[in-house]
Amino acid sequence: MSLTLSEVVSLLERRGQNQYGMEAINQLEHALQCADLAEKAGETPQTVVASLLHDLGHLLAAEREGAKEHNTEQDDLHQFMALPFLRGLFTDAVLEPIRLHVDAKRYLCLIEPCYWATLSPASKHSLEQQGGVFTEAEGQAFMMQPFAAEAVRLRRYDDLAKVPAKVVPDLAHYNAHLQQVALTAA
Repeated sequence: MSLTLSEVVSLLERRGQNQYGMEAINQLEHALQCADLAEKAGETPQTVVASLLHDLGHLLAAEREGAKEHNTEQDDLHQFMALPFLRGLFTDAVLEPIRLHVDAKRYLCLIEPCYWATLSPASKHSLEQQGGVFTEAEGQAFMMQPFAAEAVRLRRYDDLAKVPAKVVPDLAHYNAHLQQVALTAA
């Protein structure tokens, strides 16, 4: 069930041209901007790859549906959808920030009262579909999980990675990161 690295890259190239939700960029532009922000922040190669692949579940949903753009009116649980396809390819240092990046938004809304105001309209809409702001107990439980801090940082890159026509390295640039962190058995 796992994808190969070449299949991951192919999916990004093929489905990445789809619009990124209700934002003014496409999926691949968003992924590349997010990875660029992580790389410039000095993140580990694993967190850079997680930043690149955090929304791969959206592309898999579109692939499964055979749709040009998948439905953004309901939550597709994209943070979980990609995990079975990536599990044999990457360690938890890549997978867990992907799994936790939606909950990181819920957490940031809890701990930073002004964070909600910084979210795009599309991100506010999806937050409501994803369960809304965490309670104090949910926030504490979230931060106890391994890789929660990485997920919070990824979330911040995710929020900033929505700039139309921003020049960033292309997908070929991130092949070295993908190959570096891929499990050798894959």
